Amino acid sequence: MEESNDGLARDRANIEVINNHSIRLKEGTVAGMRVPGIVYVSEPFAKLLDIELEAFHESKWAGSIPSVLQVANVATLPGIVKASIGLPDIHSGYGFAVGHVAAFDMDDLEAVVSPGGVGYDINCGVRLIRTNLTAVQVEARKGDLLDAMFAKIPVGVARGNPDLQLSRDDLKQVLEQGMAWAVQKGHAWPEDVDHVEDNGCIAGGLMKSIGQRPLSRGISQLGSLGSGNHYVEIQVVDEIYDSDAARVMGIEKVGQVCVMLHCGSRGLGHQVAEDAIREFDAKLAAEGTKLVDRQLSCYKISSPEAQRYLSGMAAAANFAFVNRSVIARLVRESFEAVFGMASRDMDMHVVYDVAHNIAKVEEHVVEGVKKRLLVHRKGSSRAFGPNHPSVPAKYRAIGQPVLIGGSMGTYSYVLTGTEAAMQKTFGSTCHGAGRALGRNRTKKILLPEEVVKRLNEKGIDIRVGQMNAVVEEAPEAYKDVNEVVNICESAGISKKVFRLKPIGVIKG
Repeated sequence: MEESNDGLARDRANIEVINNHSIRLKEGTVAGMRVPGIVYVSEPFAKLLDIELEAFHESKWAGSIPSVLQVANVATLPGIVKASIGLPDIHSGYGFAVGHVAAFDMDDLEAVVSPGGVGYDINCGVRLIRTNLTAVQVEARKGDLLDAMFAKIPVGVARGNPDLQLSRDDLKQVLEQGMAWAVQKGHAWPEDVDHVEDNGCIAGGLMKSIGQRPLSRGISQLGSLGSGNHYVEIQVVDEIYDSDAARVMGIEKVGQVCVMLHCGSRGLGHQVAEDAIREFDAKLAAEGTKLVDRQLSCYKISSPEAQRYLSGMAAAANFAFVNRSVIARLVRESFEAVFGMASRDMDMHVVYDVAHNIAKVEEHVVEGVKKRLLVHRKGSSRAFGPNHPSVPAKYRAIGQPVLIGGSMGTYSYVLTGTEAAMQKTFGSTCHGAGRALGRNRTKKILLPEEVVKRLNEKGIDIRVGQMNAVVEEAPEAYKDVNEVVNICESAGISKKVFRLKPIGVIKG
């Protein structure tokens, strides 16, 4: 990043190129940094960061703090180790950037947890379901299939699932047991659990850690998609890069049909985050603690307040795992109705399910010493390498599957984690394409009809609850997912297995 004017000199002087896929933010980039920042970028994405910085310093930046400065800001938080890390899909978020990883030493009494490092949509994640159907078979019934899914799966901002009435005891079990409840109630197959991160249940989630408002928001929303960038997408295997790893995942050939679904914890998770931020802000204000950015609201991990948030976060994450399980059941039922076959006969098994917005206690080696860390992953995927005990037995030899959802109308990818990721990024990689344009900006330059027309021209049919969602999530609003994935592979933090192209999508 070359200096263009004196107002940017301090930022530019503290940003250095490491190699063709990463830059370093020196500890002087923002006063009080405890560790450097590392951002994985290629030249085109580095220019995007540069434009953000320039607009910010010239008071032309209408968004939040530029993502590159958010990486530096997070490096000021107590207890952070090694580096504040931005991944190639990075863009501005609340406090932390989206596409951000930071780890905090659990043995440091000053170390903090920050809800902004998890995000409002706790365990917003992706699940991939394979089938043994071919593109030719599905194309012939694609319209019927999309109609069936759109009728079964509730979409939209506040809409819940009227067909799934939860008792308070049901909700308690969802929050505390995760997918075990879904299996018991017939929403998931028993073997699904073996192909979900943390077996579909993060330990420590307790209903009593959550206030009444998030419970009220969540009890009617289980089994619903929501809005924004959430979707259910029919996809076709377009290219296979590692046939051995693909075969382990049940992917045998180009042209095989899969279904990818992307959603999270709905209003329940959002309210858990909001309640924690309000409580942390009040504690910090009472103590007179100043933060470099007020959106980095945080509190000591060891405190009762932080422990309550972590328990509530785990419960909301379990809600999200079950939410995706119920939607997966509705997807299976839709295929059964259209094709007149049992979903098991169509081999509709879960390939994997990953959490994107989460904080987890994990062991990692830092400067040669094994440490117990609280790893915040916001808009990033866990990417543990081969032979890690947390990787399901089926995948242990190849590394954890990583699901990278593309922007609507573009490719998605399945990767595997690597040992290099364990060393460089706390076992993390990207989660998607990453926004290049804000939602308000896209609505000013794109028309819904134009976006739908271009999707149709690519052979992609769409069913959508609100046409504005088409514009906000248009491919033009996102970075090139191919480039994002290539940077991750070039950096060695994940490895490409196969690529998927969309042929049909439902959205809120």
